[in-house]
Amino acid sequence: MEEIRQRKTMGGRQIRPARVLQTVTEELNHNVLGGKSIPTPPWYNIMQSVPPAETLVRTVTPRHRAPNEKATKPKNMYRPQKIFYVEDKLRTTFYKDHPWELARPRVILESDGKDYQHCDWSKGLRQPNIPLTGEWQVSLDRWSDGIKLTFYSVVQRQLWLMKNEKLRMQKAYDITRREFYRLRQEEEIERRVALEEAKHVGAYFGKSRIDVSHTLEDREFENWKIWAGKETERQEASRNSEIEDFGLEDVEEDVAEDAEPEGKAEAAEGKKSP
Repeated sequence: MEEIRQRKTMGGRQIRPARVLQTVTEELNHNVLGGKSIPTPPWYNIMQSVPPAETLVRTVTPRHRAPNEKATKPKNMYRPQKIFYVEDKLRTTFYKDHPWELARPRVILESDGKDYQHCDWSKGLRQPNIPLTGEWQVSLDRWSDGIKLTFYSVVQRQLWLMKNEKLRMQKAYDITRREFYRLRQEEEIERRVALEEAKHVGAYFGKSRIDVSHTLEDREFENWKIWAGKETERQEASRNSEIEDFGLEDVEEDVAEDAEPEGKAEAAEGKKSP
């Protein structure tokens, strides 16, 4: 019973092997067999010098030195590593704040692939052969003082401020963004003035996007008015027919009920007549 109680208290685990040393010691010391000696097991002296632990919980072996990470088996050995650049984070931040910059048309073109050697980002965003509309690309629409700004200009200018001026990323981003907005405003003003001058001398550029959208909206509105008129007429006709037919069903039912007794009487007279 004591053994069963111990099994229940210990969660059903066998604890008899932990008492094997005490059991063998008692067998060696008793005198039941008289003068006959009992052979000593070969492990008895070892267990006396190094007895087993009294608790069933195994403790963690203390480590006197840190584990060597290089000794472990490498994982993902054949998987290519991710290529990351600082410009990627700056580009993501800019496009998150200015999503409409992605809608601007871009021309990816370079003459010899060495345009970056002619850029001096300490002078600002406006650089020769670098547009102001996207990433590393070169547009053929050259201006007298350079060509259009690009987002590549924003990234490289911000990166230059961070490395050379030792500015924080947010501070460099604010400075570069202020320069970018100023140049964008200059572009919009120049484009508006050029459009007004061209219209003044008789140039015609067709309908703008707003005019085209208004035309499409007016067309859909006219189609809706025609459909709404037909739907209104149909509902009014259905409503008028319901008003005209109101009460006629009850009259027809009364006439049918009056006709049934007369039909039964005529049928009975026909059966009586020879």
